[in-house]
Amino acid sequence: MLRMAIISLSVAALCACASVKPALPAPASLDLQRFMGDWYVIGFIPLLPERNAHNGIESYRLTKAGEIEVAYRFRNGSFSAPLKTYRPSATVVKNTANSQWKMQFLWPFNADYRVAYVSEDYSVTIVARAARDYVWLMARNPTMPEAQYQAMLARIAAMGYDMAAFKRQPQQWPEAGLRPPAFP
Repeated sequence: MLRMAIISLSVAALCACASVKPALPAPASLDLQRFMGDWYVIGFIPLLPERNAHNGIESYRLTKAGEIEVAYRFRNGSFSAPLKTYRPSATVVKNTANSQWKMQFLWPFNADYRVAYVSEDYSVTIVARAARDYVWLMARNPTMPEAQYQAMLARIAAMGYDMAAFKRQPQQWPEAGLRPPAFP
């Protein structure tokens, strides 16, 4: 009986180890000042509230206290829909070279947020989650050449994401109306 219990526990432990995903890639060091500003959402595996987002822009601003103010603004369902805004706060997780953040939409809950890739010129980034459930491909411009887009999709797939759930976010610029600044 003891032998069967040991075998069962061993099999369970092996199964648990097999389901652990490898660590996400991360930049050696993320320059927060360079990362701040506006990022157009080019494609994503979206959260439920943003699944029909158009013209999404994620904006970051570093506060004097070292926190990161975030404004995610998009039009829900069409290019002419009213602007929707989410304003979570973010803090950098210590000893992660600034690439891992805790995003807080609702106190006291924090969401995992990881800069898994940023180009050398800080023009393209991939924000991922360890759970591989959501991912965002963002750029400083609302369009991306197709070859670069395909290369970024391959990079995201190599991270272990289900690319059947990934979709391009519609971007159409300039917008018909004025968009107020992300931060007052």
